Amino acid sequence: MAASFPDSVNENDIGKAKFIGELLVPVAPFDQKAGRETWTVAFAPNGSYFAWSQGHRIVRLIPWAKCLKNFSIGHNGEATNASSPRRLSRQNSDGGQEIQPADEPREHTIDCGDIVCGLAFGSSVPEKQSRCVNIEWHRFKFGQDQLLLATGLNNGRIKIWDVYTGKLLLNLMDHTELVRDLTFAPDGSLMLVSASRDKTLRVWDLKDDGNMVKVLRGHQNWVYCSAFSPDSSILCSVGAGKAVFLWNMDKLTLIRKLEGHHNDVVSCEFSPDGALLATASYDTRVIVWDHHKATILLELGHLFPPPSPIFAGGANDRWVRSVSFCPDGRHLASITDDRMVRFWSIEEKAPQAIGSLSNGLCCAFSAEGSVLATGTRGGSVLFWECPRSVASLQHMCRMSIRRLTTTQQVETLAIPTPLRDYLTYKII
Repeated sequence: MAASFPDSVNENDIGKAKFIGELLVPVAPFDQKAGRETWTVAFAPNGSYFAWSQGHRIVRLIPWAKCLKNFSIGHNGEATNASSPRRLSRQNSDGGQEIQPADEPREHTIDCGDIVCGLAFGSSVPEKQSRCVNIEWHRFKFGQDQLLLATGLNNGRIKIWDVYTGKLLLNLMDHTELVRDLTFAPDGSLMLVSASRDKTLRVWDLKDDGNMVKVLRGHQNWVYCSAFSPDSSILCSVGAGKAVFLWNMDKLTLIRKLEGHHNDVVSCEFSPDGALLATASYDTRVIVWDHHKATILLELGHLFPPPSPIFAGGANDRWVRSVSFCPDGRHLASITDDRMVRFWSIEEKAPQAIGSLSNGLCCAFSAEGSVLATGTRGGSVLFWECPRSVASLQHMCRMSIRRLTTTQQVETLAIPTPLRDYLTYKII
């Protein structure tokens, strides 16, 4: 009998993840099952908003502090970890100045016109130049406080919205099939990458009014997911195939493919320091890579004994649907078809905590890392408190160093071997 945990682990000894709240979809009188799925959930980089595709073309934008207040009330009655959203004067999309009111940010319900399969927040840093040169005029002059939401639709379109007003800004129409995933470069350049069922990734420059910069080809089938490294220099993309693609985003060329999965790879995310890459696959595993050296550092299994490569390529009830890296750089979360959400530490091969989650599809950590949002086939979102532990000074130093150095650069340092192994995550 196949199990969800290795024989050496007693399921009763694993911590129970704390469920803290749920956002439900309003039930329409003629509601159909198809089209209700929450394919994607996202947090704004500054912690101000939470967005989810609640099915039937609708995206909900909710102030995150308001969510936390409703869900997780601490002992003193204060909302736990409610990071106060920025309330700054901001530039309107058309260049005019608009003063943000002192009260809470507004909630928005956006009808995108088609089923929403992917969404992502993007924020602008004015000093970051557009990739295109000789531009004298722009429709949009994105200010310091601009917060955008990109939505990828079933019909291949990408719509860009102003988060603060709910207003549609751009309609991008080059993909020929469903847009499954979107990701903004973290550097504030407003470079957007879209992953589609049409087997391509497309790179867009929103500072150049949404012009398409490049089509990245190489995937033989659907592209499910893409993710930028924290310094925006590398893009990872995965899809209906066993390979993990790494792209150089300065030259917009393929660097290499990582081989190791035995089934479709459906989700990917870099660690906050950029040293590690986590990928989730239908082969029942999450693999944590050193992508600089194309080596596997850690395998997190969801089926025991693990399936052989031949059987891992088929259907099973342990398909991993999504993986997300916690901002602390030490924890991961995974969503699997066995009706569980798992919280992992990169220091252990067994989960730290588990929770019961039926029909989970996607997950994302809040900006400060204290909460995990999980989307379901029914259109709702469930929230979990993440396992807490204080990071060691060693780990924080490692993250600081690895934000600036590749594995190869660390290996050239004249330092003792145990320290070198620690900095390169060989000793996790």
